[in-house]
Amino acid sequence: MEREVLIVNEKSNIKKRESNLELFRIIVMILIVAHHYVVNSSLMADGEMIMSNPLSWRSIFLLLFGAWGKIGINCFVLITGYFMCKSKITLKKFCKLLFEIMFYRIVISSIFWISGYSPFSFKGLIKVLIPIMTIGDNFASAFLVFFLTIPFLNILVRNLKERQHILLLVLSFFLYVFLGTVPYFSVTMNYVSWFIVLYFISSYISLHSKRIFESAKVWGVASIICILLSVGSVVACAWASTRFDGLSPFYFVTDSNTFLAVATGLSLFMFFKNIKMKPNRFINAVAATTFGVLLIHANSDAMRQWLWVDLLKNVNMYSSSWMPLHAIGSVIGVFVVCSIIDFIRIMLIERPFFKLINPALDKISIWGTNTYDKFCNRFNIE
Repeated sequence: MEREVLIVNEKSNIKKRESNLELFRIIVMILIVAHHYVVNSSLMADGEMIMSNPLSWRSIFLLLFGAWGKIGINCFVLITGYFMCKSKITLKKFCKLLFEIMFYRIVISSIFWISGYSPFSFKGLIKVLIPIMTIGDNFASAFLVFFLTIPFLNILVRNLKERQHILLLVLSFFLYVFLGTVPYFSVTMNYVSWFIVLYFISSYISLHSKRIFESAKVWGVASIICILLSVGSVVACAWASTRFDGLSPFYFVTDSNTFLAVATGLSLFMFFKNIKMKPNRFINAVAATTFGVLLIHANSDAMRQWLWVDLLKNVNMYSSSWMPLHAIGSVIGVFVVCSIIDFIRIMLIERPFFKLINPALDKISIWGTNTYDKFCNRFNIE
């Protein structure tokens, strides 16, 4: 069954989605929100809260609570590559992705400007209106660029022999995972290049059938082992940070290309891929809003300040005995509210809008293809 790219869904085809991976997307997004609860609220500022006493029960709870964000990013892109290597990029898909990103950027920024929470400036307006200004650490912008590379990546992975694909994986792992994990080595990484590496991994799984790829038991055990290792690494690094200045408790999971982040994300993806579930319309409908949840709650520095600092007051709750309940309740609440908002956007704005412009997009797509073919023929480009 041909699947939509993970984030840019054909939301009108909710009934056809596989609910096992849709449930996985929901869980992954909740983990990403939990990560932002910890890292976007000043809880981990140098010498403050968590880092002032990293071995207290409060700090250990929050460190483990927020350790899974980069692993979640890996999971999302793995699902994308798994299905899109057998699918096709269309103008409609790209426009839906771009529309969703720009809708939340413009609407949320406008609300902050009009309310006076953030000062308006023409520089700020330009940053909002230009969808791609940085791809180093901005997920939405990086995914737009990555999305445009998929047709070329598909030509590559579909024409590679299996042995060549394996060699490409070995080279990619050495450059990004080995150098990105081992102390005293380093690799300069941006999201686009890392997403491409993940695409090589997931496309190999999708294109080359292996018995081990189909075992939920094997990958369930692998997931448990990787999760325990990740937990152990956080606790061990929290202890080490009291003796070595500058060491982050998230050292082995803080970047998407660290070994534990890759191994845990891959194991969890493979486990959920092999779970047998009947289609569930509710799960599929909620999963269709997960990218919207990300775009809303992690929209900008102003949103992060308003949500985690001013509204939910995460820092103030650190010393409270109710802190764990506040953390769990806040994350679930943010997910639910953002999911409802995006569901309303899909039903009232996206579907009617694209129903109106789809004929025009079809004409533009045909015109673009014909123009490109004429250009290539004119200059004898094969």
